[in-house]
Amino acid sequence: MNKIIITGRLTRDPEMVTLNNGMEKCRFSVAVDRRHKKDQPSKADFFECDAWSGTAAFVNNWFKKGSGITVTGRMESSVSEKDGKKTKYWAINVEEVEFPMASKGEQSGQAAPAPTVDAESGMEQVDTEELPF
Repeated sequence: MNKIIITGRLTRDPEMVTLNNGMEKCRFSVAVDRRHKKDQPSKADFFECDAWSGTAAFVNNWFKKGSGITVTGRMESSVSEKDGKKTKYWAINVEEVEFPMASKGEQSGQAAPAPTVDAESGMEQVDTEELPF
């Protein structure tokens, strides 16, 4: 099974492009802090992410550099060749994105849960059990 879930912050604004076939693609990068001991400096891993269609539009509209994000998808590799030199590229093919849960210090009152976008349908999903009504 190839499934990855990460929570971190965007390292740059999302880059939206429309491909020749009309499909929209949004590329962005997420920095994820590694766990570390108190006396050691923090480190981060950086993940390139590719979102498509409705999910691409959602990311492009709601996220920017520094925004917190939770990404669910699968790791994929591709190989490109330029000037006879092959380069392997790894990225998360995004299936869902969410706003991460706020810590207690960041909460400012009772808010409805943030939507999740399903990559296949492009529809927002909301957990109705958590709605305040």
